[in-house]
Amino acid sequence: MQFIETGFKDLWLIEPDIFQDGRGYFFEAFNARDFKKATGIDAVFVQQNQSKSTGNVLRGMHLQTGDAAQAKLVHILQGKVLDVVVDLRQNESTFKSYYSIELSGENQRQLYVPRGMAHGFLVLEEDTLFTYSCDNYYNPKAELTLRYDDPEILIDWPTQNDLKLSVKDQAGLDLDKVLKKMYG
Repeated sequence: MQFIETGFKDLWLIEPDIFQDGRGYFFEAFNARDFKKATGIDAVFVQQNQSKSTGNVLRGMHLQTGDAAQAKLVHILQGKVLDVVVDLRQNESTFKSYYSIELSGENQRQLYVPRGMAHGFLVLEEDTLFTYSCDNYYNPKAELTLRYDDPEILIDWPTQNDLKLSVKDQAGLDLDKVLKKMYG
């Protein structure tokens, strides 16, 4: 497994060693010992979620705050997404910056998203299966949604035409309102 620094503190891109033969492939999707050795993070996941989406679905930008904050390990089982995180950690040099990467069932890359980052993705292929492990349980009272098209962040989505958004994601808050709810 390769652990690749992203330039954002504790945000890691993970590329597994994939073993292929005529039967298919095998790879180790997660190894806590190797992850801690490479990153210094002692990740313990308590919840795993999965979604299936049609093309042009945009899910995000979500985060949980306070004691309910979550770190996530995200992975695509089938299909392709543009995965995006926005750093909302005030004390980091990357505060208010975003990072994006294409994750797919073909490249099998994973992204470890630390607590304090808003996360979302745009589905680039039909029938995309997205899975993520969380280090804390979901708490709807602690959830915030940042606007996917926030004018201060200016995420470079490959398309903004005909996006399929949930009601919750359509009602995402401006960055200033999210930060006020997080930090007062």
